[in-house]
Amino acid sequence: MDATLIALAALWGAATGLLVPRAAYRFSVEPEEAWRDACPAGHPLTGPGGGWFGPARCTACASVALTHVPRTTAPADHGPDGDRVPEATEGPEAASGPEATAGATADAVPGADRIPVSPGGHYAPRVLAPVITALACTALAAGTGTRPELVAWLLLAPVAVLLAVVDSRVHRLPDPLTLPLAGAAVLLLGAVALLPEHAGSWTSGLLGGLVLGGFYFVLFLINPNGMGFGDVKLALALGIALGWYGWAVLFVGAFAGFLYGAVYGLGLVILRRAGRRTGIPFGPFMIAGALTGLLLGALAA
Repeated sequence: MDATLIALAALWGAATGLLVPRAAYRFSVEPEEAWRDACPAGHPLTGPGGGWFGPARCTACASVALTHVPRTTAPADHGPDGDRVPEATEGPEAASGPEATAGATADAVPGADRIPVSPGGHYAPRVLAPVITALACTALAAGTGTRPELVAWLLLAPVAVLLAVVDSRVHRLPDPLTLPLAGAAVLLLGAVALLPEHAGSWTSGLLGGLVLGGFYFVLFLINPNGMGFGDVKLALALGIALGWYGWAVLFVGAFAGFLYGAVYGLGLVILRRAGRRTGIPFGPFMIAGALTGLLLGALAA
């Protein structure tokens, strides 16, 4: 049963992780900019949820890519009957397909130049996000087992990965993600607390959210330039999850986040890729630390 459960969790992580790149692309804007509603090539994003859910290639880019698949039955510079096809190397006709469209319309999409895009219209990282989500869900399933809180962890994990991707791109943790994540953690764990065989406490989870959120708020007041208010809001959700397993797990998860961030920052300084005052996105390390705490708490429960 455990092997089946772990496999299902991995599939869930991979499936939900495939939705992360598009949502991350739309959220990865500066605070004064509106959420993106078009791909880097300028095509409107359509699909379920007003275009928020979908693959890492927009429909228009995918259609263009399919119509520009090179023929394999004849040499690259010959037509289907063997006649040589003249190469267009000059003038506007020389560039066509998704690359040309993206280049012509990049200025029309705010921040499009900051998002790596493949010739097929993908929004990076289209492979890394599903892999990380699948690995996180697999680890959570292996550590939690058949206890009912696993459902909460699996539902919260994709949103956490999405937040980590957005923060790593633009050093921003959007309110439409952090605040609902905290609310969802409260509701999901509240429902889990009503079920038998759970291994945590909803009350300690609520207190954990208040404590960790309050701690980050104090850090924000002390040094607003070093700690963003988005980190404070994220700390609420992570504190609720960590507090579910108790104060020791809350401390371990919070400390691990600071440790991971410090190691990363020190590595950048050693490699001369950053200075002591260089800002780094702290959200991914907070989330990684919380995952560490949850795994330890689940195994010890």
